[in-house]
Amino acid sequence: MELTTVWFGLIAVLWAGYFLLEGFDFGVGVLLPVLGRTQRQRRVLINTIGPVWDGNEVWLLVAGGATFAAFPEWYATLFSGFYLPLLVILLALIVRGVAFEYRGKVDSAVWRRRWDACIFVGSLVPALLWGVAFGNIVRGVRLDADHEYVGSFVDLLNPYALLGGATTLALFTLHGAVFLALKTDGEIRVRAGALATRLGLAAIALAGGFLCWTQWVRADLAGAALSVAAALALVGGVSAARVRREGWAFVGTAAAIVLATWALFTTLFPDVLPSTITAANSLTVHNASATPYTLKIMTWVAVCFTPVVLVYQAWTYWVFRRRLRVEDIPQAAPDEPARASG
Repeated sequence: MELTTVWFGLIAVLWAGYFLLEGFDFGVGVLLPVLGRTQRQRRVLINTIGPVWDGNEVWLLVAGGATFAAFPEWYATLFSGFYLPLLVILLALIVRGVAFEYRGKVDSAVWRRRWDACIFVGSLVPALLWGVAFGNIVRGVRLDADHEYVGSFVDLLNPYALLGGATTLALFTLHGAVFLALKTDGEIRVRAGALATRLGLAAIALAGGFLCWTQWVRADLAGAALSVAAALALVGGVSAARVRREGWAFVGTAAAIVLATWALFTTLFPDVLPSTITAANSLTVHNASATPYTLKIMTWVAVCFTPVVLVYQAWTYWVFRRRLRVEDIPQAAPDEPARASG
């Protein structure tokens, strides 16, 4: 197997890992004003992701770095053509990170409400725009012979891409509700489980429509098989949530996100960014890749350090595996920064 194919597959794995882990972070942020009816309840919601949210974002950094090193032409075209939406995503992630750290710096209800609003917006915007971005990547954009994007920002807001954005927003919100039902106890657990059931119906409809449209845009047998597996996993996860089997529900939504991401990448291969002008202008794993020597060095680095990262992150989740309750939050204590909360 060629190293270009190997690295395309590794980048697919990195994005799937990012959407799996950061997906429930986004979901918790979106649900903060819905399930966090009191200050102590909002503290519980934030504390569920407090020890892990910044570690989950490492997957995005590695995915971006791997794309830059393995497929520099793809990286350059993607970040120049999608500059505005990617900038908005970056700003939203920055605002959300700052909000986690600063909401507890002043013991003021107004201060906390403003930063909670930043957490909500900083979670909703990336959850939506990542779907829009990947919808355009799979569908294709206007690339000229020099592999430069010659379309407009409005071209990126096509119906297929917008459906992709609605799908990722619904999936991540559902994933967040299931995660909260798994990580909390008491009233929040009950309400999160009930909300997951309702959100599941919308997520199934949107994801099913998007994956079917994807196969109509770029028919691919392997991608279709992965799409069917993702749909079954999602239905199974929602069914488990209905009977309050939170562990299996989380496995179901997690598998659905991973399989759906792999389905998109499988359908895309061997292109990395198709051109809607002519297929000759498309970027592929071959004309967008780095030199074989670069890919070989990167492969050895990945083999050495990836297991270390996976073991450390698994250990982090094991340490913070306990369910959280409102009773764990002191009644009169001021908020602590998210990073320090357990």
